[in-house]
Amino acid sequence: MSAQENGGGLRGGTVLVTGAGRGLGREVALRLAERGFTVITGMRRPEPLHGLEVLALNVADEASVRAAATEVKARHGHLDALVNNAGILLDGATGLMELEADVLRHTLETNAIGPLRMAQAFAPLMPKGGRIVNVSSGGGQLSTPAGWAPGYCISKTALNAVTVQLSEALKPRGIAVNSVCPGWVRTDMGGAEAPRSLEEGANSILWLLLQAGSELTGGFWRDGARIPW
Repeated sequence: MSAQENGGGLRGGTVLVTGAGRGLGREVALRLAERGFTVITGMRRPEPLHGLEVLALNVADEASVRAAATEVKARHGHLDALVNNAGILLDGATGLMELEADVLRHTLETNAIGPLRMAQAFAPLMPKGGRIVNVSSGGGQLSTPAGWAPGYCISKTALNAVTVQLSEALKPRGIAVNSVCPGWVRTDMGGAEAPRSLEEGANSILWLLLQAGSELTGGFWRDGARIPW
């Protein structure tokens, strides 16, 4: 049975957050735990995190994802929500004409194929009313092309496409799939000059889990409002 009330946000249950070792992933995981959720923190290099469950997980490695899904099924039997937060940025100052193909491939493997791989592995554990939140970026918007970090931006555009496809594929099972733009946040990736705090960035992700209705699926969101693709 889903841990959901009257078509609103989740009120409890088990949530897996990838890339939870630092930054937005850690902030989201801790705030969910404060609300009483069972939180599984996926990390490439597992380390204790304030008593939360830790799971060895590399979203770019198919065997790692399969093993993680087997472990979560054995531990909990189900999963109410998945936050695909893990991501990399390898080409911050690189122009598109100088972007190396291997850098783009590596970025796509983690930022776009990784979330798809995670959904394929974990959606079978999710009940009706489950949620998948893909952490994207305004840099992935086709409506407002970005000129910075082209490999990263292309990967987030691809992630948005993955979101739409997953939404359609999982709609018959009542699982909502959405992308979210947390904005430019002060993390190791975002840098110290970013205008948004971790708390502000996490709010958009948490809104989709805790407040949005389960009927909202296949959208791109920031601060609780739909934004253009």
